[in-house]
Amino acid sequence: MSSRKIIGMLCGACLLALSLLLFTVGSIAAPEGSGSGYHLLKKVVLGGMGGWDYLSADPVSHRVFISRGNHVMVVDSTGNVVGDIPNLMGTHGAAIVNEFNHGFTSNGGSNSATMFDLKTLATIKDIKLPDAMGPDGFVYDPASKRVFTFNGRSNNATAVDAKSGEAVAGSVPLGGKPEAAQADGAGHIFVNIEDKDQVLEFDSKTLMVMNVYPLAPCTQPSGMASDVAHKRLFIGCHNNIMAIMDFTNGSIVATEPIGMGIDADGFDPGTGFAFASCGDGTITVVHEDTPNKFTVVDTIKTEAGARTMAYDIANHNIYTVTAQLVPAVAPTPENPRPRPTPVPDSFTLLIYGR
Repeated sequence: MSSRKIIGMLCGACLLALSLLLFTVGSIAAPEGSGSGYHLLKKVVLGGMGGWDYLSADPVSHRVFISRGNHVMVVDSTGNVVGDIPNLMGTHGAAIVNEFNHGFTSNGGSNSATMFDLKTLATIKDIKLPDAMGPDGFVYDPASKRVFTFNGRSNNATAVDAKSGEAVAGSVPLGGKPEAAQADGAGHIFVNIEDKDQVLEFDSKTLMVMNVYPLAPCTQPSGMASDVAHKRLFIGCHNNIMAIMDFTNGSIVATEPIGMGIDADGFDPGTGFAFASCGDGTITVVHEDTPNKFTVVDTIKTEAGARTMAYDIANHNIYTVTAQLVPAVAPTPENPRPRPTPVPDSFTLLIYGR
């Protein structure tokens, strides 16, 4: 946060009164000056082989769960490795369910989810997901007490009971490739449909599709975060914008510029900051001045390849990862979209805070 001038008590009282007024009408006071105050707290080389996908931050234990292909690394808030969840096939990340002391990994290589104990990290069971091909993204819905996996190759969603770990009969047809999702706490799930430039809404209990909303001018939506109190979705789009949607009616209320290669978004209800992490080595910080007015207040410089992130709403830290990368080979018919290759043992965690 930028430094403030020392002011008289009378002026301070006026500012306090104004802040209280803004709070009562449902707005979040805009930050004074420019910048978010975020800076690099720590850089930790974690090493190991393989790539990475989703990160999840547990606001209770402040642990961060980092997917690494065939396992999930678990670190504490300062980047110390505290455990590992092994023997996974193509895992994309972990959903955190403190209500039942359970976590669930989404395993694209085995069309399954793995339920584990949040405290001990011990595996409880492996859950085969009916009708699921390529489980990727995930979300926990507190209204139905279900974890949903979003299956990239079968274009559907699968529900798992978060207490028992049993797969729920039936699936939700999504009509396209799903990406990130959010739950509103009232039984509605919103998921990006990347190849259709849409957000789809479905009922978490009946598994029925409720609405499909177009996202223009957003294309290839990837990351998603939500402000449940003000009923807003923050959607990171591959045409370098964040689209802010009113999830009660699907209208786009604003767009803000972000970097290239978006993969994840976050939102802090305490500060009104929305975040978009991009592979070009930036995290854009957008402030929610009111539910219909938004301002870009900062571009945090990270490192190339740090496309994804996790945000801990309790300690307000941002966690992102990258590695030293060997440039991608030339495209071929067999591999039309080659990716850079990580240098062995260069995998690195970056921690940002205020």
